[in-house]
Amino acid sequence: MKIIVDSHIPNIQGTIEPRAEVLYLEPGDITRDAVNDADALIVRTRTRCDATLLDSSRVKFIGSATIGTDHIDLDYCASRGITVRNAPGCNAPAVAQWVFAAINAWMEQRHITSTQGLTLGIVGVGHIGSIVARWGRQLGFTVLLNDPPRQDSEGSSNEQFLSLDELQCRCDIITFHTPLTRDGQWPTWHLCDRAFLDGLTRCRLIIDAARGAIADNAALLGWHGDVALDCWENEPNISRLLLEKAIVATPHIAGYSLQGKQRGTAMMLEALNDLYGWDIPVPMIDAPATGAQDVTLAGIAASYDIMADTARLKAGPAAFESLRNHYPHRPEYQ
Repeated sequence: MKIIVDSHIPNIQGTIEPRAEVLYLEPGDITRDAVNDADALIVRTRTRCDATLLDSSRVKFIGSATIGTDHIDLDYCASRGITVRNAPGCNAPAVAQWVFAAINAWMEQRHITSTQGLTLGIVGVGHIGSIVARWGRQLGFTVLLNDPPRQDSEGSSNEQFLSLDELQCRCDIITFHTPLTRDGQWPTWHLCDRAFLDGLTRCRLIIDAARGAIADNAALLGWHGDVALDCWENEPNISRLLLEKAIVATPHIAGYSLQGKQRGTAMMLEALNDLYGWDIPVPMIDAPATGAQDVTLAGIAASYDIMADTARLKAGPAAFESLRNHYPHRPEYQ
C-alpha cells in the first residue's frame, strides 16, 4: 500500500511507515503522475483533489489535515468511491487567537481604549465562530451572530441569529468564518462584496480569516474602512494595493498553531485507523479544542505578535508561499 503525504504536515513522519509505503512530497510535487500508483493521499489546502489529479489513479482515501474541503471535489470523489476525511475544528482556537490579536492591533492603531460600546458581528458560527463569540462576550463586546444554515436547521435555539442586513446596520467589526461555497441555498463566494460594503452604516473593520474569496478583494480595496486579512484572493499572488491598505495582513497562517497542527495530524491518524483497522498511536494534545475558558485581550495580544507577521508579509509579499510553508507554529492562547 502506498500513501502520499504533504511534507509540511507536522508530526506524521514515522507514524504510518510500519503499515504502508509513505512518500512525503512538497505540495507542488503532488501531481497526476506522482499519485498514479498511490492508494491514499494526506494533503493540505494547496492540493486540489479533482479529476485532473485523480482520474488515472487508484486512490481510495483522501485525508485533509485542515478544516475545509473546498479544495476537494467531493462529488467527484463520491462518484469514484473515494473516502474523504478532513479535520473539522482542529485549528479553531488558533484562528480565534488571530482574530482578537488583529482586533487588539486595530484598537491600538485607532486609539480605541475599551471594548465597551463595540459591537462584533460574526458571520458563520461553527467551530471557530463559536469560540470567537464566547471570547468576544468575555472581553466585553456586544456580539451579534449570523448563520443561516444553523438557523435553518436549529430553528429556535439558544443562539439568536440575525440577518446580514442587521449586522450591516449594528456592527463596528464584522468577521467571517464560513466555508467557501459557490452553490446551494447560501453561497459564500464574494459574500462580502461591493453591495455588502456599501450597506454598512457603522462598521469600521472587516476581518477575513476564513477563505480569500469570501470577500471580494477589489471591493475591499475601494472601501473606506479598515481590513484585517489572513486569507486573500489569488493566493499567493495577492493584491499589493490591498496588502498596503490592510491594517493587519498575514499569509494564510491564522490557524497555524502548534496544537492546531497536532490536532490535524491526530485526526488523520484516527481516520487511517478507522478506515484500515490499524492501531497507530494517536498523540494527546495539551490544549482543549474548544479554546481557553478565560481570556483577556492583553493576554491574547501577549500570546501572539500579529504585527510581526504583518511586517514580514508587507516587507516581502513575493515570499507569501514561503512564509506560509515555513511558518514557526505558535502556541495557542492558554
